[in-house]
Amino acid sequence: MPLIMAVCVVIGIMIGSFFANRFSGNRLNVINSGSNRITNLLRIIDDMYVDKVDIDSLVEDAMPKILAELDPHSVYISAKDVQSTTDDLKGSFSGIGVEFIIRQDTIRVQNVIKNGPAERAGMLAGDKIISVDGKNFVGKIVTNEEAMRRLKGPKDTKVKVGVVRYGHEKPVYMTITRGEIPTKSITSVYMLDDKTGYIKIKNFGETTYTELLIALAQLSQEGFTNLVIDLRDNVGGYLDSAVQMANEFLPKNKLIVYTEGRKSPRREYRTNGQGSYQDIPLVVLINEGSASASEIFAGAMQDNDRGTIIGRRSFGKGLVQQQIAFPDGSMIRLTIARYYTPSGRCIQKPYTIGDSEDYAQDIVARYQHGEFFNQDSIKHVGPAYHTSLGRAVYGGGGITPDIFVPEDTIGMTSYYKQAAMSGLILQFAFNYTDNNRQKMQQFKELLELESYLKKQNMVEQFATYANSHGLQRRNLLIRKSHTLLERYIDSRVIYNMLDEQAWNQYLNADDNVIKKALEVFKTMRHFQRLQPKRLNDDNR
Repeated sequence: MPLIMAVCVVIGIMIGSFFANRFSGNRLNVINSGSNRITNLLRIIDDMYVDKVDIDSLVEDAMPKILAELDPHSVYISAKDVQSTTDDLKGSFSGIGVEFIIRQDTIRVQNVIKNGPAERAGMLAGDKIISVDGKNFVGKIVTNEEAMRRLKGPKDTKVKVGVVRYGHEKPVYMTITRGEIPTKSITSVYMLDDKTGYIKIKNFGETTYTELLIALAQLSQEGFTNLVIDLRDNVGGYLDSAVQMANEFLPKNKLIVYTEGRKSPRREYRTNGQGSYQDIPLVVLINEGSASASEIFAGAMQDNDRGTIIGRRSFGKGLVQQQIAFPDGSMIRLTIARYYTPSGRCIQKPYTIGDSEDYAQDIVARYQHGEFFNQDSIKHVGPAYHTSLGRAVYGGGGITPDIFVPEDTIGMTSYYKQAAMSGLILQFAFNYTDNNRQKMQQFKELLELESYLKKQNMVEQFATYANSHGLQRRNLLIRKSHTLLERYIDSRVIYNMLDEQAWNQYLNADDNVIKKALEVFKTMRHFQRLQPKRLNDDNR
């Protein structure tokens, strides 16, 4: 008996040693000596952790945190988010073709894309979507993500949609065949005056250059001799699109931009001399929301003394990302290089590794510092560089405009700020549009609708609405902000009833940056100093 017990003890020790080595010592040795410690760590967790662990979920959570330790623009994109993050830049996506907002847990159709699947099926602006494919779609389940998931889908597939429509007692049902919906980079093309063309570009996607050529051809038919390109709040996109666009305005063999990184040799992008608008007087509008590809274009125009940059200092993104896809459909955007404008400046603003919060709050810090209101408040942290004509320009924090235009604060009050930031103006504008859509549908042109709205005492209607929704009426402040309030409210109703171009056109009519651009064209003073030939003539 003692012998049997001794044998059992020995066997127990041997088994214990085996498992200790198998699951402790050996694994730890791998961790300590292996080059892929993260993979090994995940294997050990999967083998040994006390509870069942979803390794995929663990990786999903860890990857963004790892990339956040590199720079603010290296990011991880999950498989479910890839499509939504790339649709805007691809030029099209497959869906039904509506713009919508969510109000009171219901999808409300804001605009129906002309000649799109939804319009062909009979959907109207103002419709409230209450069901998709026979299932109710109202309440807390209604989110932007879920709406996109249900309404988007492969081309030529069908989706049955039920809507509540003004003037109808019962829901209206329609079957919509999904199709390719264009996502345009250029949202506005029109003449500011009899000589000046205007092009608003919201991002740089796959179709931006093609859209630009179409826009320029349209303006040519209208006889433009000056051009304003509005890149305000353009967050960027594809570098190649910005290069193609710059090529259209610069003479042959001019440097547009170059990129360089630790593992990425210097690559230069130069003009081929085939641009059709190399001599047209050009103004480029920027602000703190202009980033990346927007800054590449603006920097190329500025450093080559090709055009006048007007507005406020741009965002300051000078890092180049490469998309790398994983087998599960997810991807990362990894910073592989920096880009430099023709003068040699990198306009990337400073950042602290791992401190994304401080980086994200930079725009707020600029505002608080007074940079939006006073050019002297702009801090240049980088060295001075020089344009082709010797003008000083600065890197290390965005593109500083040639002509600074401060943010307009006339009529700004605490009441207006609360009204705007709370979302009450947007809510009121949509409700007003929804309640008066039938009446306003007769106004097909901007001037007609604008004239109608001026007679509706919109500010008073809004003040009453806001008071009933928690924003106390303050008559003195309302009078001081009357012009601002009216402009904001009317612009949103115009957007709801017409389109983005009408919205831009309405706002631009009273925009100080636009006024400054037109002034530059009329005097030509700034352009004269940017032209070497004219400089020589003036010196004689």
